[in-house]
Amino acid sequence: MNLAEIRKNYMLYRLTKEDTGNDPIEFFKTWLLQAIDAQVPEPTAMALSTVDLTNRPKSRIVLLKGIDNGNFKFFTNYNSQKGKDIEHNPFGSLLFFWKELERQVRVEGMIEKLSPEESDEYFYSRPVESQIGAIVSQQSEVIANREYLDKQILSVSEQLDSYEKIKRPIQWGGYALIPDSMEFWQGRESRLHDRIRFRLRDGLWFKERLAP
Repeated sequence: MNLAEIRKNYMLYRLTKEDTGNDPIEFFKTWLLQAIDAQVPEPTAMALSTVDLTNRPKSRIVLLKGIDNGNFKFFTNYNSQKGKDIEHNPFGSLLFFWKELERQVRVEGMIEKLSPEESDEYFYSRPVESQIGAIVSQQSEVIANREYLDKQILSVSEQLDSYEKIKRPIQWGGYALIPDSMEFWQGRESRLHDRIRFRLRDGLWFKERLAP
């Protein structure tokens, strides 16, 4: 197989500066709804990139769980690799890729923890099995095997009363990425893609077209 010969010509849509309007958050919501309507698999999946203590970038897929006041919310274990990275360097980036629409969105900014109340609200909206998983998983730590994890899940499940409310672990909760840069990418033919970037300056969004 010659990987260099794998090629797709993008021809579905076009994107102009006028199309995006003046508010990148609202335009993002429009694109997200279109991805949902198009039944794109996992439309809220996003690659979260952080930088560790040795300045090595790391990326992983997480799920967008809300956009409040223009901030992008996600939840995880604070002691995980990404949690440690954010503690060290609070700047991060998100990447959404909706290949069925030939689109991607890049979001950059500072990441902050959500309030305990917001973390509680989402935690208790999750299925009980997911709540137990958050208790059991020492995310990013080395474990001996899958059986160890399964035994931990069974042990915690057996200890819970069916009417007992599970307590959210203090090491588990939410973050919000506060964007100061957003780029909308629309695939075009001959690799001459449309790229419109918004940057925040003194509380106002300014936009510009980038070369593909």
